[in-house]
Amino acid sequence: MGEALLRFRDDAAHDEPAVTLDAFLDGQTNAGAVRVEAGDDARRLLGHLDRVALIEVSFPGYRDGRGYSSARILREGGYTGELRAAGDVLVDQIAFMRRCGFDSFAPEAPIDQAALDRALTRYTDHYQPAADNIVPVWRKRHG
Repeated sequence: MGEALLRFRDDAAHDEPAVTLDAFLDGQTNAGAVRVEAGDDARRLLGHLDRVALIEVSFPGYRDGRGYSSARILREGGYTGELRAAGDVLVDQIAFMRRCGFDSFAPEAPIDQAALDRALTRYTDHYQPAADNIVPVWRKRHG
C-alpha cells in the first residue's frame, strides 16, 4: 500500500494481513481478512461472510472494473464488514466505488483531499439503484 488508508466507517480499521481467497477456502478459515484478486469469483466467499472482518478487493489497473462486480456481489450477499478497494484506485472512481459498497480504500498513489471532497459531492442525484440504497431520481419523481 502506498498512501494512507481512506475509511468511511466508524469502527477501527482491521490491520490483519489479508490471505488470498484460495488460501482462505483451502483451510485458513480462521483468517479475519481475505483478498479477492481481479480474476477471483467473489461468490465463493458468500457462505463465509460472517467470519470475515475485512475483504480487500484488488484493482490492478484503473481500467479493470471487475472489482466493482465483486463489491456488489458481496454486499448483496449480506456482507456488512469492511470492504476495501486496494491498488490502482483513482480519486474520480471513489464515489462510484462507494455506490458499489466499498467503504475503505488503500490507493497506491496519494489522494488529494480537496479533489476527493469534490468527487464525493459532485452528484446529488443518481439514476440507478446500487448497494448504497440511495433512492434513484426517477423513483423520487415518479414514486
